[in-house]
Amino acid sequence: MPRQIAPRQADAVDSTNVERIFKDWDVVVDGCVTGEIEAGLLVLVAVGRNDSAATPASMAEKIAHLRIFNDDQGKMNRSVLDTGGAVLAVSQFTLYGDARGQRRPSFVQAAPPDQGKAGYDEFVRALQSLGVRVETGVFQAHMSVELTNDGPVTILLDSEKLF
Repeated sequence: MPRQIAPRQADAVDSTNVERIFKDWDVVVDGCVTGEIEAGLLVLVAVGRNDSAATPASMAEKIAHLRIFNDDQGKMNRSVLDTGGAVLAVSQFTLYGDARGQRRPSFVQAAPPDQGKAGYDEFVRALQSLGVRVETGVFQAHMSVELTNDGPVTILLDSEKLF
């Protein structure tokens, strides 16, 4: 069943939805698995029209070191790097859907496809350069994403630090 994401502010830029998972997850495009990990993070990535060239690397740094995995005392003190987990990065421009005052969402704050792909690819490269194993979906493809959320823990990050 699709998850509902709260409407975005019109001036928001790069946004990610980070979900902690503990079982196998995968992305399937046209019947073929394009990315698959066991434990780690599912990161839904949206690139905004107003993103800077530095945004993907700063978001990757934040996510690689985000302490949302439990330590031995059950406190969220460990990052995906600490646990040796992986990231499944999936592009999802619909995080920019703004349905305020209307029934059909507007996506005007999402980056155009060429800018979106460049930002998404740079985000993946930046995570990999930090030592995180990254699997991906396919940019602009219709995907089936399967996961088991752990907790559940879902964190919304925004490059403008609006939330």
